[in-house]
Amino acid sequence: MTTVTESIDVDVPVRTAYDQWTQFETFPQFMGGVESIRQVDDTHSHWTTKVGGVEREFDTVVTEQHPDERVAWKSTDADGPTHAGVVTFHRLADAKTRVTVQMDWEPQGLVEKAGAALGVDDHQVKADLKKFKAFIEERGGQTGSWRGDVPAGNES
Repeated sequence: MTTVTESIDVDVPVRTAYDQWTQFETFPQFMGGVESIRQVDDTHSHWTTKVGGVEREFDTVVTEQHPDERVAWKSTDADGPTHAGVVTFHRLADAKTRVTVQMDWEPQGLVEKAGAALGVDDHQVKADLKKFKAFIEERGGQTGSWRGDVPAGNES
């Protein structure tokens, strides 16, 4: 299992950063390798990624979500990539928020295992957070929001 933890400070209120992160379908605008995300319902989404020339499709479920605090998820496909993660939001000032992403996954195949060993995944997450920062700060506001609360342990 590979784990990456990265943080970035963004110059927007915590609510703005959190609300934008709940808009999964916008992730391709700031996440490298994410081709598309289709929101199925409040807690389920279908992802299409392409990393190192390898395209994958998989489903995820939000396992815990609390407005302005955290969003946790995991993959649900038995035969797809195994990954889980959490993003947390910490108010630093009225218009400054620390966004921290922790992801755990099992690299599949030689290319992914080599990339994980070389720290490519860490660099990708760091680059994605920098793109998120530019995306949300340049907009000056979120593209939408979902303020629902999902208690810990949501697995369905």
